[in-house]
Amino acid sequence: MLGFYANFPANLHSVESFASILSAKKLQQKLIQVLRDVNRKPFRFEEVADLTVPNGSVIFEIGLAEDTNFNYIDEEETKKVLGELRKGAFQLMDFFCVARYYKDAGEKKAPLKFDYYLVRFVFSQASVEIRVHHERGPRYVSPRDLTAFLVDQINHAFARKALKIVETEPSQ
Repeated sequence: MLGFYANFPANLHSVESFASILSAKKLQQKLIQVLRDVNRKPFRFEEVADLTVPNGSVIFEIGLAEDTNFNYIDEEETKKVLGELRKGAFQLMDFFCVARYYKDAGEKKAPLKFDYYLVRFVFSQASVEIRVHHERGPRYVSPRDLTAFLVDQINHAFARKALKIVETEPSQ
């Protein structure tokens, strides 16, 4: 089933809820486009999280769940998902996210260890909940930082703030 990963872990490291001015369908359309644009784009570390890697950069690779696999979100996958969204909105969308870290050393980039996350967006009337499980890695980007980064990227895609935080649970 597109968008759903049956083995999503119950152990969550961050759960945050947001009010949305958009319908779930509109938000999902923009979400998949934003994630396509974020994929493989380098970001300065301070754009994503607290500066734990000076002169560092972060590159994300994000895939959408489909049954037991994750499909990298590129143009083809984006078209497929937008086609499915024409039929109706998803109740949830699961993603696998790899945060690749690099330390800039002059003209070269030295790769560091990566972080692996599972991220679930749960949609309901006028709200979305973002659940993050940190699978493994050094946590240079915390689960909360990842959520904040994704929300910021979504909000930048709109003229008005599309998502506003309403509540948070303490991270573990």
